Amino acid sequence: MTLKPLADNILLRQHEAAETTVSGIILATANKEKPAIYEVVSVGPGTKDVAMTVAAGDKVVVGKYTGSEIKLDGVDYKFVKQEDILAVVND
Repeated sequence: MTLKPLADNILLRQHEAAETTVSGIILATANKEKPAIYEVVSVGPGTKDVAMTVAAGDKVVVGKYTGSEIKLDGVDYKFVKQEDILAVVND
């Protein structure tokens, strides 16, 4: 199944949280915090007032409680508006 965002909505895929801390401690799944970095899966066409500045494949930072979360085919996704994106991550 494919999802295509409308207007200025963006579909993001959540990245897996780290399994261990920097010091090497293994984290239980209940103690993992959701990461703030997401990968852009698809982007809506925008509106006459909002030109889209992100593209599929970009890595972005969003707020912890922003957007609407859904689970599709066992994968966690999040829908956000472009204004909810705080930054684009450059590797």
